[in-house]
Amino acid sequence: MKILETKRLILREWQESDSADIFAFAQSANVMKAGWRVHENIDESFTYIRSAIERQESWAIVLKENNKPIGVIELFDSNRHKGYKELEFIISDDFHNKGYATEAVKCVLDYAFSELELVIVGVCHYLSNAQSKRVIEKCGFTYEGTLRKYSKNLEDSVRYSMTKEEWQYS
Repeated sequence: MKILETKRLILREWQESDSADIFAFAQSANVMKAGWRVHENIDESFTYIRSAIERQESWAIVLKENNKPIGVIELFDSNRHKGYKELEFIISDDFHNKGYATEAVKCVLDYAFSELELVIVGVCHYLSNAQSKRVIEKCGFTYEGTLRKYSKNLEDSVRYSMTKEEWQYS
């Protein structure tokens, strides 16, 4: 798995020793806005990390200044075609509104289009998640539509995408 860097962040593979950090932010009810379950114990966080390591293209968003994981960003296959992947991201409540999510998303988009040579990247957020909407729009994604009662919890899912051409001209 390739390590990615930005001005303030390192996007790196998860390590089992990150369990306590992910557990700390995965206890917040706000993670449900990103489609996660609240982690009820550190074993859930440990299990998540093990599966993330196996999946690849699931990075810990880490602050350069202290090597502390503050979030998650993933590209994953959605069984569409080889040039298409979905993007997901979550930032710890303590680090909201500092531009970290936008910085991480732009970095992963650069990797997706320049190194993986993807054709299109999709992303979505729940209708109630204004913070994710703001990040998605700042990164230049195009709104595609709202899928009503789409998620397991019956929330509406707002869909966006970005093509390689849109990324190149942004």
